[in-house]
Amino acid sequence: MLQPEQILQDRYQIQHQLGNNGIRQTWLAKDLLASDGENSTVVVKLLAFGGTIQWDDLKLFEREAQILKTINHPRIPRYIDYFCIDDRTLWFGLIQQYIPGESLKEKLALGKRFTEKRARKIAGEILNILMYLHELNPGVLHRDIKPSNLIWGEDNRIYLVDFGAVQDKAAREGVTFTVVGTYGYAPMEQFGGRAVPASDLYALGATLIHLLTGTCPSDLPQQDLRLQFADRVNLSPSFASWLQKLIEPAPEQRFPDARQALNALKSGLAVKSANRSQLLPLREIINNSGCGISNQNETVPEEILGWNWGAFLMPWLWMWPNQVWYGLFCFVPHGWWLMAIALGAKGNEWAWKSRQWRSIEQFKAHQRGWAIAGILIGAPISIMLWVRAIALLKAAF
Repeated sequence: MLQPEQILQDRYQIQHQLGNNGIRQTWLAKDLLASDGENSTVVVKLLAFGGTIQWDDLKLFEREAQILKTINHPRIPRYIDYFCIDDRTLWFGLIQQYIPGESLKEKLALGKRFTEKRARKIAGEILNILMYLHELNPGVLHRDIKPSNLIWGEDNRIYLVDFGAVQDKAAREGVTFTVVGTYGYAPMEQFGGRAVPASDLYALGATLIHLLTGTCPSDLPQQDLRLQFADRVNLSPSFASWLQKLIEPAPEQRFPDARQALNALKSGLAVKSANRSQLLPLREIINNSGCGISNQNETVPEEILGWNWGAFLMPWLWMWPNQVWYGLFCFVPHGWWLMAIALGAKGNEWAWKSRQWRSIEQFKAHQRGWAIAGILIGAPISIMLWVRAIALLKAAF
């Protein structure tokens, strides 16, 4: 039986236990040979062979170590060591970099609920990790994405941990694998012993739904094997349809890979859901920009909301290409500054509704250009006008 302060391999001094699922033990430990104090804290995963431990468990453990050796990504804990201890009980140990932070499961347990904006950011970070894994040669499938395996680091970035269910795609067609995954997050094809890149996307979608609703996917109602979540959270149509596509029961009706899923997320355009018999092409999208400033039925994408510096600093020019005719009030003497503030606060919403945009990315790039122009041109002109006006007032008195 392992005890705190015990030293393994004359190097790793275990501190306290982080988890024990009956098959594996996970300990926080200190690497006594680490030259850098910041990297001296490590995670030790241990598997005691024998008893209830089956060959499949050992196979998965060894596969995790072998694949982690080949992975080099800043959002995946770094592989450090792998060893075997034969001291009455045959122990296998895997050492990894420690990521300080909290798992998303811990945040959910504390009652944390995630906004759409935050969920989009988390989705983008995880998809970037999955792009790296899936596009390796051979590709790597995680197969167990869920809140407990996602760490919110102290640097406010998301890390993907626990590759105990990992599988590489170097196998021949027709070969089956050990069934792994967590009920509620893993798709049906995975419980059939097979997994594809779209299987990880399903798990990501189920995880995001848990973050948004606060309800575990296994506790959500289903219709035609589809998770029903739309009535439990207020989402923009584009993000809701994107999530629905991730969790389609049939893998061929989901995004085929992480890259396409990320591109669709960045576009901010609603993806039409596939019907039961036919998958609609990805290019068939719904764009609610240009719906009219007075339209109250369409939801403005949350990620574009915020202060518009271009509209605030150069309202007399910004209004024309953005077709926000409220801006004409900035030409009213003595009251123009009120309109400038209004445009700064509401400009993004009004511009989105006033004209058609190809995508959220195009909208952001356009407004970013105006913000730069406002800082470089509008701000100096405004300062000069204020200085001139104050000088004239002083001269008059």
